[in-house]
Amino acid sequence: MVRALSSGGLLSQAGSSDRWMWLVVLGATALVVGLAVLKGDHGDGVPQGLAGAGASAPRVNLPLFGGKGSVSPTPGKVTMVDFWATWCGPCKVSMPRVQRLYSEYLPRGVDLYSVDTDEPGPDREPQVREFLLQYGLTFPVVIDDEAKSGSAAFAVDSLPTLFLLDKGGKIVWRHVGALTGPYETDLRRAIDSALAQN
Repeated sequence: MVRALSSGGLLSQAGSSDRWMWLVVLGATALVVGLAVLKGDHGDGVPQGLAGAGASAPRVNLPLFGGKGSVSPTPGKVTMVDFWATWCGPCKVSMPRVQRLYSEYLPRGVDLYSVDTDEPGPDREPQVREFLLQYGLTFPVVIDDEAKSGSAAFAVDSLPTLFLLDKGGKIVWRHVGALTGPYETDLRRAIDSALAQN
C-alpha cells in the first residue's frame, strides 16, 4: 500500500488538492487585503488619518447624557469628535486612549465631543452609564438622537470614528477603527499642530 501511494496515484491526487487548497487560501487572502485597502480609503482619495482635511465640520447640537441640556462642538477650540457605541469592540479598545488624550489635553484647551450612537430605548442610559464606569471614562457624553443626526451630519458609517477639528471648525484629521498606538501618535501630532495655529 505504501508503494501504491508513492508511485503516483494517490500522491499526485493529494498534490493536486494541496495546490487547489493553496490557491483558495491565496485568493481569500487577496480578497481580505483588498477589502482592507478599500475600507481604509473611504472613497475620498485621501489617506485615512487626513480624510476630509480642510472641510468645515457640520453643525450639530445633541442632548447631553443624563438629560442636562444639549451642546455642540465648541467653536474656537481644538475638538476631538468621537462616535462610538457600548456594543462596539473596537470602541472598547479605543476608550482608554481617548480618556488619556482627554485628560492630558483638556488643560491645554482641547475639547472632546463624545457621541454615543447606541439605539434609543429604555436600556440605553443604564448601558451607557455602565460603560462609562467600566472603562473609567470621565468626559461628558452626548447622545445621538433617534434620527442619528450627528452620525448623518459627519457621514459616520463605521464605529468608532474619530475626527479632530481645528480652532476654525475645520476637519484636520479622521480615523475609522480602533485607536491603536500608531494612530494615537498621529492624532497627538495633529492635536499639537492644531494647538500651535492661531
